[in-house]
Amino acid sequence: MYLESLAGAVVLAAIHLLGGRLRFPEGMPRSRWLSLAGGVAVSYAIVHLLPELQSHHETLRDSARDTQFAYIAEHLVWGLVLLGVVVFYGLEKAAIRSKKSPDGAPSDVFWLHIGSFAAYNMLLGYLLVREDRGLRSLILFLIGIGLHFLVNDQGLSQHHKDRYHRTGRWVLSGAVLAGWMIGVLTEVHEAVMASVVAFLAGGILLNTFKEELPEERESRYWAFTLGAFGYAAVLLVMQVA
Repeated sequence: MYLESLAGAVVLAAIHLLGGRLRFPEGMPRSRWLSLAGGVAVSYAIVHLLPELQSHHETLRDSARDTQFAYIAEHLVWGLVLLGVVVFYGLEKAAIRSKKSPDGAPSDVFWLHIGSFAAYNMLLGYLLVREDRGLRSLILFLIGIGLHFLVNDQGLSQHHKDRYHRTGRWVLSGAVLAGWMIGVLTEVHEAVMASVVAFLAGGILLNTFKEELPEERESRYWAFTLGAFGYAAVLLVMQVA
């Protein structure tokens, strides 16, 4: 299990090192391939992660049963999804406000942005080890999250320019491997795991949609649609098989 998850962590780390260097033809700030990747990432979050949250909802609810926090726990998982959306939306707004600098966002905003995504990546690296998944599930995870990383890299590169290529991508790559190592050495309570997955689901949805929806991105609707429904079909077939 550790060797398979380590291979997965290396793949995700390599995407950060290589993905941000992608170049597209002049006049195409957004490739149809990135819209396809965005569709796959959204499909993974909605078709796979959100239904999975039902079991995590039950974990959080049962952990607070017969306590004064029972009502809160009944709705906590969806609150954590919302928290993931709000946190990463706030980071995006901070980066946009700071883009007036000729070198991209100032240093403090850069490190806040990269540090938050590093924590995000560590959580995903941890899940590679600690979530009970077979080889088929691992491959689906790597496709969905790997393409999500590819979309994120393009956004971070636009915000932070050369600073991201010099430093940021190395930090994010190392964070995935660090998360994997933490997963090998430690194990957290299942309620914490449930909270992590809920937060990540919100983050994945926001981080993908923010790259697809703005008009200036020149996103490709049909490429996004193909990625979303095509990967949803793959997920459903794999679950039935």
